[in-house]
Amino acid sequence: MLETRTLIILFFCFLVIQPKGLLAQNNQPPVYQDVPFQQEYSVKYYITSASTQLKKVASDRNGNIQILSSEGLLKPSGGAFLYPGMIEPDKSYRAMDNKKLANISLYENQLIYLDQVAVFSNSWAGSIFSKHELPNAKLFAGSPDFTFLVSDGNTIKCIKDSKTLWTGKLTDEIIDIRYSADNNLFWILGTKSLSTFSLAAQQLTKVFEGTNFTSFDLTDKGTKTFIGTKNGYIEFNNSSKKQNGEIHRKLPCTDITCVDDINGKVWFGSTLGAFMLREDGKYNYYNGERWLPGDQVSHISEGPDHSVLVLTHRGLGQICFKNQTLEEKAMYYEQQVRQRHIRNGFNASWDGLKNGNLSTGYLSDSDNDGLWTSMYLGGEVFRYAVTKSDDALQNCRESLDALERLYTINSNEVGFPARSFERSGMIEKLSDSNRWRHAKDPEWDWKATTSSDEAIGHIFALGAMAELVDVPEMKTRAIHLIDILMQHIVDHNMYLVDFDGKPTTWGRWNPEYVNARPINVGDRKICSSNITAMLQTAYHFTHKEIYKTKALELLTRYGYLENLMRPMKSIGHAPEDADQLSKELSDGWNHSDDEMYFIGYWGLYRYALNDELKAKFKDAIIDHWEIERPEKEAAWNIFTAMVTTKFDLDESVCFLKEHPLDLIEWDIRNSQRKDIQLIAPNFRNQTTEEVLPPDERPIQRHNGNMFNIDRTGANGTSESSAGDIWLLPYWMGRYLGVINEPADKK
Repeated sequence: MLETRTLIILFFCFLVIQPKGLLAQNNQPPVYQDVPFQQEYSVKYYITSASTQLKKVASDRNGNIQILSSEGLLKPSGGAFLYPGMIEPDKSYRAMDNKKLANISLYENQLIYLDQVAVFSNSWAGSIFSKHELPNAKLFAGSPDFTFLVSDGNTIKCIKDSKTLWTGKLTDEIIDIRYSADNNLFWILGTKSLSTFSLAAQQLTKVFEGTNFTSFDLTDKGTKTFIGTKNGYIEFNNSSKKQNGEIHRKLPCTDITCVDDINGKVWFGSTLGAFMLREDGKYNYYNGERWLPGDQVSHISEGPDHSVLVLTHRGLGQICFKNQTLEEKAMYYEQQVRQRHIRNGFNASWDGLKNGNLSTGYLSDSDNDGLWTSMYLGGEVFRYAVTKSDDALQNCRESLDALERLYTINSNEVGFPARSFERSGMIEKLSDSNRWRHAKDPEWDWKATTSSDEAIGHIFALGAMAELVDVPEMKTRAIHLIDILMQHIVDHNMYLVDFDGKPTTWGRWNPEYVNARPINVGDRKICSSNITAMLQTAYHFTHKEIYKTKALELLTRYGYLENLMRPMKSIGHAPEDADQLSKELSDGWNHSDDEMYFIGYWGLYRYALNDELKAKFKDAIIDHWEIERPEKEAAWNIFTAMVTTKFDLDESVCFLKEHPLDLIEWDIRNSQRKDIQLIAPNFRNQTTEEVLPPDERPIQRHNGNMFNIDRTGANGTSESSAGDIWLLPYWMGRYLGVINEPADKK
């Protein structure tokens, strides 16, 4: 008996201490441990005159930033994340106004200058003033003992304490000079050559030849040189004096304007943004005003606090890095939503911006106010379920107030929700003014033609609230709204019926509509899936048999189970003999349907009428997720975590980490990139072999195509809310236990 008990104890000890890999094999879900990661963001500074030419930028050991320009020395002023600063004259040293500066650089982390007379600095008590006697000098670099190499683009001088130690010429036009302490050499780049100058031997040696060189820097402790050209970059081995491989042209932009090694990372400036070489050989791309004031980059250098300074034709972009956890990012986004994205309780966009200026915007109405609010509400419900936060509960209450009023403000039959509402007198100024109707209360108007998007969104959020919010009054209100919405749909033969007594355009779940679509048209599957989820949710919380009866009738008698179980790979273009509507509905993959499917899966799976159906629904969800995997979409991955331990957690975390803090809809251009593989047009509208990270593509909601790589024509005119885009997948991941809270909070 004692031996048996010992074996049992040892077995349980094994379960406790076994590695994570074995836990995963035993159907335990993978879990992300929330530890600090590096979050990127940009602070931008704009020039006040388009005629000002910005040449170089440098930052000293005190964090002072100076910019050499056609107007003399300038400096960034003001500026914070999302609140750009300006570039203004630097009057710190009044005597500098009399200097005709040709260059600026760093020497022992101090600012140092070149003019037509000397190399000099205001540091070291102003004692550094080494004359060079090159009236047209424009390039220089220094070695550790205050020895400088100076050039006017042709002649080269080595000077120290105003004495010329060596003079020579290069047959090539010199464009840059660097010093490497690792091999005690000056490196000199011409437009078609790379040379070295040895201080010890006072000898100039050409080591490499090419064409169209534009810029360079030394890396890896002086063992490599990266040479930018007008068509790619060259990696040169400084020891063997040979080029490493072919010229690199699979780049975000091949017209290189500058190269800099910053904190061990190689950065490139180009005529279309900046990019950084990663350890995996790919590039982080910084293009558009999310990152830079302009895309024509003239210089890159290290900035204060390990930031990167990117000088462009329109100003300075300071790319900053800070360590934060996902929870800290979530709390930033929570504040973003509450400060700029709550309109009458709705989760709304901030539109009408002028070049991203947040003080110029306004809260905008939307056809999908109910849907975006439902998704935000769902996230706040999960947040409350995890944290019991009073703030989250109040956010839930205010969003519930907004959804609830959608059902009471209109004059339609009970259970019909408006799309939105707004104070009277605004109809002419609102989008789609023909959809707006006057409410009974003369102070308000409401928006008609409510669609299935809103209905499934309401049911998802209200169901989550009824299940997870432990406040009886709020549960009761949520269940009441579920009940009246579904009773309206049942009473009207599976339609949403509008003010004119007719079904709305998209509020249609009746078999005569659904089954009129060919089997490979997406509407047949999505409508069947959504209405089943809605009826099941209503039955689960109200226990009214009518909802169960209708669900089973649709599933069995009318083939809705077959419809919703049909594999996603079967969805495609309608056949030639199909009706016109079916053809219009199947002209390409509908990403709004993806959004409706996945938020509907909460009720489809969680409130399934029986275990047999639940198992089938699980298969349908996984089938859908498999086809969505290339999009690396956090929301779809985490909804899938509800039914299986085999989902893409790493991709979800990457989505959450790499989503930009700046949610302004800036113009983005990626289609010119040579480092991405474009593919032929296809039904899913996938444009590239691999989806770009969120901070390199346009901002969009979950109903957008994650393979959209360009956006033009709406530069800085709107800021999206993180409420539905980011907070929903994050807090759902926390609720499902696949994302942990930060370790220091446990």
